[in-house]
Amino acid sequence: MSLFDILGPVMVGPSSSHTAGAVKIGYISRQLLGENIKKADIYLHGSFLATGTGHGTDKALVAGLLGMKEDDVRIPDSFHIAQEKNVEVKFGKINLKNVHPNSVKLKLTGKSGRELEIIASSIGGGQIRICKIDGLEANFSGERPTLVVHNLDQPGHVTEVTSMLAHKGVNIATMQLYRDHRGGNAVMVIECDQEVPLKSIHWLERLEGITKVTYLSKIEQEDSDDSFNGRADSYQRG
Repeated sequence: MSLFDILGPVMVGPSSSHTAGAVKIGYISRQLLGENIKKADIYLHGSFLATGTGHGTDKALVAGLLGMKEDDVRIPDSFHIAQEKNVEVKFGKINLKNVHPNSVKLKLTGKSGRELEIIASSIGGGQIRICKIDGLEANFSGERPTLVVHNLDQPGHVTEVTSMLAHKGVNIATMQLYRDHRGGNAVMVIECDQEVPLKSIHWLERLEGITKVTYLSKIEQEDSDDSFNGRADSYQRG
């Protein structure tokens, strides 16, 4: 257990779960989308829905989607800032199954038209879990560089991905495999100890049977209203 686990995060807001965790969910979701957000449909579940407004959960989620961190003093003004940046935000209610009470479903559209659907939970102390991406299981924290590969459930894809990582000197910290049914859609969620080279992500995306590759980088870079300079990338076959 670390000191952070005991004291909690440095943050703006009354609650590590409802505020700091919500900011982190928004921020990681934006990184996974890989570009600035044009539209966000936000569906609150459980405690997020019941008490979230009083804790600023709604403003915190929007702040994260705009690229703010947990200690950003602008969090209370996130609605106004989103309006200034022409980011369309809509809130709704949802009843999700088998998730933490502090959960949310995000349907995001980027400036280029790229879309991403995420279900995430704030599990306490400012920590989060990304539960689903585009309807398939994910279950990762966003604390490490994370490669999410959607593929057809066929032999060979796991070997292709892990061999590429080994060739590039990227060590696998954790790896999870999910599928909706045999021969259907599957997903690999790989948390890494090192960053995955961008060229390797492009290479994966072109492989037969790979339907989508999403990458979360932990390299922190500034972004502007007109461009997204982070290393998070998401590619999908048309």
